[in-house]
Amino acid sequence: MTLQELMPIIVIGVIIIVLAVLFTFIPVMLWISALAAGVKISIFTLVGMRLRRVVPSRVINPLIKAHKAGVNVDANQLESHYLAGGNVDRVVNALIAAQRANIELSFERCAAIDLAGRDVLEAVQMSVNPKVIETPFIAGVAMDGIEVKAKARITVRANIDRLVGGAGEDTVIARVGEGIVSTIGSSKSHNKVLENPDMISQNVLGKGLDAGTAFEILSIDIADIDIGKNIGAILQTDQAEADKNIAQAKAEERRAMAIAQEQEMRARVQEMQAKVVEAEAEVPQALAEALRSGKMGVMDYMNYQNINADTDMRNTLGKMSEGEQGEGEES
Repeated sequence: MTLQELMPIIVIGVIIIVLAVLFTFIPVMLWISALAAGVKISIFTLVGMRLRRVVPSRVINPLIKAHKAGVNVDANQLESHYLAGGNVDRVVNALIAAQRANIELSFERCAAIDLAGRDVLEAVQMSVNPKVIETPFIAGVAMDGIEVKAKARITVRANIDRLVGGAGEDTVIARVGEGIVSTIGSSKSHNKVLENPDMISQNVLGKGLDAGTAFEILSIDIADIDIGKNIGAILQTDQAEADKNIAQAKAEERRAMAIAQEQEMRARVQEMQAKVVEAEAEVPQALAEALRSGKMGVMDYMNYQNINADTDMRNTLGKMSEGEQGEGEES
């Protein structure tokens, strides 16, 4: 084939390639959809979004939705929110829901709530339909020492003005739990709490627990109430056990001191016996010295020996009589 015959085929191929690149880089179908929906957007604006690494469908589709719902936003606002990392579709849905519910909510406020990490659509829905938060069982001890467990249901409504910087559900639950514990603790008897559970909800609700939170507390209802342990009796039992252990420790200390004193007295007795033996050992020496010096005669020494023998005999007879009496008692 000649060059002239190949030229039409080459031209058609080039046109097809150009059109493929054009439709790939330039969202022509999206531009046509926007024009059909009445949204005036330039094809060069879509090309600019591509160059700014913005997915055009993430901006144009929410823009079409907002235009159809009568919400006044433009493409620049949505694109800037997308570049800031926000969820454009959720913001537009929240604006539409707020408009339908007659809630004043500007795009700037809505975008700030979304960038703060809050689900702005859920917040708008919660403003229309309040949410019920159920607490776990919260235990408090009345003045009579009986533990009372209560479970509460908190009906809250989102406060859009305080969504940015306001505390969340955990803070509300913690504050309500603190109010329940203090109310039960101030009751003189657990019977009063059981007879009138509304007393808890009224006292807690009157403390303004929603201050500084992203919610407005509408009501606090006691869903369930139960009796727990007798904390007063348990504390008294523990105290008695502690007192007993202290008394046992002091008694053991006194016993140890008595044993030590007894050992000390036995040592002293042994010491005295040793002194007696030492003194008795000096008696023969003293007798010999008296005989040598003439201070004691032979007859005096014999009388001394007779007296010792008589004393030993008497001791022996006394021991024999004591043994016979013991045997007679046993028989």
